[in-house]
Amino acid sequence: MPQNTNINLSVKSENFAHPDKRFVFQNEEIQKRAAELVIANEELTFQNEEKEKRAAELVIANFELAFQNEEKEKRAAELIIANKELTFQNREKEKRAAELVIANFELAFQNEEKEKRAAELIIANKELAFQNLEKEKRATELFNANEELKSAKSQIVDLNISLEQKIIERTSQLEAANQELESFSYSVSHDLRSPLRAINGFTQVLAEDYEDKFDEDGRELLAEIMANSKRMGELIDNLLEFSHIGKQRLSIANINMTTLAEIVIKDLQRQESHREINVDLQPLTNCKGDRNLIKQVLINLVSNAFKYTGKQELAKVEIGSYTEDNNVVFYIKDNGVGFDMRYYEKLFGVFQRLHSNSEFEGTGVGLAIIHRIIAKHSGKVWAEAQVNKGACFYFSLPNK
Repeated sequence: MPQNTNINLSVKSENFAHPDKRFVFQNEEIQKRAAELVIANEELTFQNEEKEKRAAELVIANFELAFQNEEKEKRAAELIIANKELTFQNREKEKRAAELVIANFELAFQNEEKEKRAAELIIANKELAFQNLEKEKRATELFNANEELKSAKSQIVDLNISLEQKIIERTSQLEAANQELESFSYSVSHDLRSPLRAINGFTQVLAEDYEDKFDEDGRELLAEIMANSKRMGELIDNLLEFSHIGKQRLSIANINMTTLAEIVIKDLQRQESHREINVDLQPLTNCKGDRNLIKQVLINLVSNAFKYTGKQELAKVEIGSYTEDNNVVFYIKDNGVGFDMRYYEKLFGVFQRLHSNSEFEGTGVGLAIIHRIIAKHSGKVWAEAQVNKGACFYFSLPNK
């Protein structure tokens, strides 16, 4: 700015010819320029001061900007972390949302189930109410029935007292009748022996001394008399045995049934040595009973099996046992002629036979003896059969 002022002064000074005027003019111009210069200097000083202020402000602003940049970087790092956290949270929210969807489905299903259960409960309550009404009716009926039962019990007690008295009387009468019957059977059997021995003796004399006096028919009649006399002797023996069993007291002991059956089979096979009989004796369960009487049961049953398989080319007899309801059950099974189960009720009666004497010899007392022996042991005896397909006889003894 001073240089420009000087140039202007020089230019203007050339325009003036008179030195004094020019000098005055120049002084005035110099003063103006000096004043302007002062002003300019003041302006420049002011501007410099302003620049310094701006520079100081700029330094402060730079510091502030640097601080702000650092804060921005911190905020940016925090924002990255926050974004990662937000991303994680969004994923978790999506998972929770998926779980919530599943939970909603489950809740809807449970609500449906609850509604079903509620409907079922309503039906069940109605059913329960109906049942309660029925129970009340039954309770009333039961009360009435109990009253009737009390009355009936009182009547039953009276009847039982009367019945027990009658049973005692009937039992006494029956025991007396049985004793009389057994005594009568025993007496008759003994009394029949004497005339029977006489018949046998006279028949034997006729057969030995007068055989040549008889023709063929006479000899056949004589043989028939001797056979019937023999059969009557067997019948008397069986009756005496049957009567004796009724009076006999049991002698209970442990019985090896397998050994006992082997003894019976050997004795009977010797008597039937001319026949082929296949006997399958399985191991038998031991039991308790009167050995002699149980042996008689085995003899009667096995001999019957041998007898009724007489028409078979190969006779088969199976003997076994098994346990059932606290009882030992023994069985003797054969492949003989069997019998018709329609006549089963006659099977164990005295003198009851399901086959004629011409088919198979017998007195009709053997099974009755078996029945009495097993009954004395508190057991049971029964049979199963088919005509021409064999029979199976069973007897059970308590497994004490």
